[in-house]
Amino acid sequence: MIPSNTHINLRSAVKNLDSLPAMPLIAQKLLALKLDTVRGEQEMQFLITQDTLISAKIIGLANSPMLGTSRKVTSVKDAALVLGLARIQSVAMGIAIMSLMKKPPGRFKVQDLWLHNLGVAFGMLAITSAMPAKIRPQEDQTFLAGMLHDIGYLVLAYLDSARSDALHDQLASQLDRPALDIERELLGVTHDELGAELALSWNLPEEIVAVLRYHHTPGLAMDSVGQPLARIVHLAEKLLTSFGMHEYIVPTISPNDWQELGINPDKADEIASNVVEQAEQAIQFVNNFNLK
Repeated sequence: MIPSNTHINLRSAVKNLDSLPAMPLIAQKLLALKLDTVRGEQEMQFLITQDTLISAKIIGLANSPMLGTSRKVTSVKDAALVLGLARIQSVAMGIAIMSLMKKPPGRFKVQDLWLHNLGVAFGMLAITSAMPAKIRPQEDQTFLAGMLHDIGYLVLAYLDSARSDALHDQLASQLDRPALDIERELLGVTHDELGAELALSWNLPEEIVAVLRYHHTPGLAMDSVGQPLARIVHLAEKLLTSFGMHEYIVPTISPNDWQELGINPDKADEIASNVVEQAEQAIQFVNNFNLK
């Protein structure tokens, strides 16, 4: 345990994020694009091709076995046909943000966070595909929410690397204890709060800010703009407990958890299997990011 006199006030520090990297310019530009126009599509492809890291990873994802592509994808334009514009926009933003923060202080393993976030993002798509179309969130919001939902762990690593290391040691040693309980005891603040404050400072969409803040407590956001995304993230994490990183969440799922999303609980087993399958197929892709 770190001596209390060395602690910074994380709640105050996160509101003054000068020590954290600014949101990457390419991510800002991607966020502002309107993909329902030919010009928006062309601008997105141009932006991505100008960044060799992002374009390589996008093409790699398009060739991933998880997508069952029948032919070799060699360009961003072809990748857009395989992945869809919304997914490319969200993945590219996630890559830009995570690559910027790939070497935070301390022992925090960004590769584990990548695997967890991407696994949850793909798992969320398996859940949304079972939802009624009239309440189903847009895929770009769904995927971006999944890609960024636990970015608060990165915020903590930058603000206080010693307590970040202490937290992850505790998460690894108390595998059956809820992560938020450990965070509140050790830090007095949780990663969902830290992530939401970063999202606010970056002017991310209010839906994404709400998801980052409430993805562990979606019942507190019943009338929030973060619904139903917060519930979908929460459900995906229950189905993928500790996937990619040590973040235990009580895995109990009630029929109401499915009904809140317009899903018949009788389909729960089938959907849960699809979520796990989607997440496990993300492993090969994440292993190619080299963000250790």
